[in-house]
Amino acid sequence: MTRHRFIEPPRHRSAKTKEFVSTLVTYGLVAFVLWVLLSVAPAKANDPFYEAGNADLSGRPGSIVRSEPMPFSPSGATASRILYRSTGLHGETIAVSGVVITPTDGSNADRAIVAWAHPTSGVTTACAPSLSRGVYRQIPGLAQLLQQGFAVVATDYPGLGGPGVHPYLIGDSEGRAVLDSVRAARERLGQREPPRFAVWGHSQGGQAALYAGLLASTYAPELKLVGIAVAAPATDLSTLMRDDFASSGGKGLTALTLWSWSRVFDIKLDKIVDPKAMVTIDTLAGGCIETIFDLLERRFEERPLAKDFLTVADISAAEPWNGLLKRNTPGVLPREIPVFVAQGLADGIVRPEVTISYVRRLCSNGSSVDFVALPRVGHGFIARDTAKDAAQWIGNRFAGDIAPNTCARQPQAVQGD
Repeated sequence: MTRHRFIEPPRHRSAKTKEFVSTLVTYGLVAFVLWVLLSVAPAKANDPFYEAGNADLSGRPGSIVRSEPMPFSPSGATASRILYRSTGLHGETIAVSGVVITPTDGSNADRAIVAWAHPTSGVTTACAPSLSRGVYRQIPGLAQLLQQGFAVVATDYPGLGGPGVHPYLIGDSEGRAVLDSVRAARERLGQREPPRFAVWGHSQGGQAALYAGLLASTYAPELKLVGIAVAAPATDLSTLMRDDFASSGGKGLTALTLWSWSRVFDIKLDKIVDPKAMVTIDTLAGGCIETIFDLLERRFEERPLAKDFLTVADISAAEPWNGLLKRNTPGVLPREIPVFVAQGLADGIVRPEVTISYVRRLCSNGSSVDFVALPRVGHGFIARDTAKDAAQWIGNRFAGDIAPNTCARQPQAVQGD
C-alpha cells in the first residue's frame, strides 16, 4: 500500500446515515461495539468463572487459572474464555479475564499470537468484552488475522470480568494485562517455546498497546515482540482530558476516569467535583458500552454534567491529577519496535494533532513508523477502516519483512473534514 496516504473511506453510507454516525463517534473509545446490535449476550455479572480466591492466585504471571469453551466461534476457529494471573499496581497477583481465538487449521506449536487491546467498554465488572456474545465483532481485522494463521488473544483488562476496580487508562495495568494475555495464550496453545507476538489496539487499547511495548523487555523478556499497531491511541492524557471535558460525549469519559482513579488511588473528588454531579458520575460508571443503544443512553445520562460537573477550570493543572495524567502518558517506544499508527482526521476525541505529535516523537527517536490517515473518519471507525492494513502490516512483521517507514513524509498540517 502507498505509505502515509490519506485514504478515502468507503462511500456507501447515505447522507442521513452519515449524520447519525457523526453523532455517535463523539463517544469515542468504543469502536466495534457499534456493530453489536442483537447478538450481545446478557452480562453475567458475578459469574463464578471470574471469581478468584487466594489459592487461585498462586502461580506465575500469565498462567491460566481456568478456561472454558465459548459459543458462536468465528468460522474456522475455536474460542475459549480464560481467567489468568497478572500483576496489580502494587505488585500483587491479580486475576484478569479474556478470550483466546485460534484457527482450527495447522499446528499450535509455533503459532504467532496477536494481542488485541479493546477501547472503552466501561469501568465496572459487568463491562468485560468476554461477557459479550458479540466479542468477535469487536475485534477489527479478526477474520484476516485468523486467515493468516495467527491466534488472537483479547484481554478484558483488570477489573472487567475479573474482581476489583478497573484501573481505567492506567498504562502499567493495561500493559501488564496485555503481556500476560500473550503468556496465557501460549499456555492455552500448549507452546513450549516463547511465541512471537504483536499487539493491536484502539484508543484506550492504543494506550494499552504502547505500554505493552514499553514494558515488554523488562516485564516479559522471554516473549518476542515483532510490532505494535494502534488506531487513535490515547497518548497525551492531559490534552485528552481537556478536550473531552469541552466536548459533548467527552464529559462522560472524564467522569469514568475520575470515578476509577478516585477508587484506585484513594482520592476524594470533593475538591474538584460539584456534589450535584456525583449522582450522574455514578450512573455513568454503572453502565456498559456494548451497543448503539448504550451510546445513546450514555449521551442522555451525561447531560446534567453540562451544567454541574467540575469546580476547577483545568483538571490537568490540579494535583494529584496532573501527576497521574503525566504518569500514564506513554513515552516513545524503543526504536527497535516497528509501529503502525492509524488516525482519523475527523476525530473529535483523540485530536489528529496529538497523534501526529506522538508519531513525530517516535520518528525523532529513530523508530520505523507506518502512519496512515483517513480524512473523513472519526474516532469510532478508525480501527475498523484500517483493520485490513493493520492485519497485513502485522503479517509482514511476522514474515520478517523490512518495516515500512513514512517518517520522511509526515504531514505539516492537519485539516479535518
